[in-house]
Amino acid sequence: MNVGYLTTEYPAVSHTFIRREIHALEALGLTVLPMAVRPSEHPLVEPADFQELMRTRYLLPGGTAELLLNGGLCLAGRLSSIAGAVSVMRRLAARSDRGLLRHVAYLLQAARLTRLSREHGLTHIHVHFGTNAAAVALLARRLGGPAYSFTVHGPDEFDAPIGLSLADKGASARFVACISHYCKAQLRRWIDPADWPKLHIVRCGLDPSWFEPPQPQVSTAGPLRLVTIGRLAPQKSFDVLIDALARRRMSRPLSLKIIGEGPLRPTLERQIAAHNLQSAVALLGAQPSSRIRDELRSADAFVLPSAAEGLPVVLMEAMAMGRPVVATHVAAIPELVTDRLNGWLVPTGDADALAATLDQVASTPAVRLDEMGRAAFDAVARAPQVPASAAALAALFREAATEA
Repeated sequence: MNVGYLTTEYPAVSHTFIRREIHALEALGLTVLPMAVRPSEHPLVEPADFQELMRTRYLLPGGTAELLLNGGLCLAGRLSSIAGAVSVMRRLAARSDRGLLRHVAYLLQAARLTRLSREHGLTHIHVHFGTNAAAVALLARRLGGPAYSFTVHGPDEFDAPIGLSLADKGASARFVACISHYCKAQLRRWIDPADWPKLHIVRCGLDPSWFEPPQPQVSTAGPLRLVTIGRLAPQKSFDVLIDALARRRMSRPLSLKIIGEGPLRPTLERQIAAHNLQSAVALLGAQPSSRIRDELRSADAFVLPSAAEGLPVVLMEAMAMGRPVVATHVAAIPELVTDRLNGWLVPTGDADALAATLDQVASTPAVRLDEMGRAAFDAVARAPQVPASAAALAALFREAATEA
């Protein structure tokens, strides 16, 4: 079975889970063509991503002129179906805040996707995220392209479910994969009840290599060593975490390493300096998985202060390495983190509550942190991993292929 895997940007630092999923599907015998609207705007740091870059096909290989030329040529060969596709495009544009011109670009991308699918013998397109790439897959289907499905992660899809036309995308898709129970529940709010049977929970699991026997904490005498990972963007709320560090009452020192890159770096640098935390907080930038493993091994706990999430893979990675976590009570995080069993759950955006929780972590005996780390390991180990998730997707792809 030949499947195209489409997302907005690929490969990308934040899309490692997609690469793992593609490779697991290929191990099951499927032929998978990675596809993306455009290459990532951010530098790659993972060696495996450079290999993915070479085999990925792009819907925007050049500038606007090339898009118009390629898209126009592709559309010229689909005259019998273009009227229906244009009608759908106009309906999507009417609900969106991105306007008609952007959706004309989506239609041109859809024409190229249809052509690439034919050239590579693709029988199905699977899209990660229900945003613009899913709109392209929907329009390609209207142009006579392959059937499609998509995985919804959140939070972006749930910020604008009407503007993203989730109901239309779900109605036309063969199935919709949801990464958590929370995600499925949110989709049921926006998709027609007649399409609810299309919703399937398929988690973004971990590669089994991430699971290591939990390493014991060395001691509680030195600084509390914390790590957090994520894009330096508003939804990750790293500013709240830095404020919390400044509001702590306990005298035990701590160190925080922030792994990730993004537009808020200058803001965070100023905030760190304003609180005189330069010696305690380090912005490490984007790092490959090998460095992330090393930092998690040397940490006492993992912190995730996000205001909005899906079910973060970095959270699962930290738990798989036996680290207790401090995380906000948002989205599907409580499906993995149980307060005071394998971590701590805190209210979103509350720097005082987060500061008090960090003081609790600092005062927790090493033996208790070890117990919580083992409980974290056990919790994520019980969840489906990449091989199982890929097998579930492969079964859904084959079932979709049998539908009329």
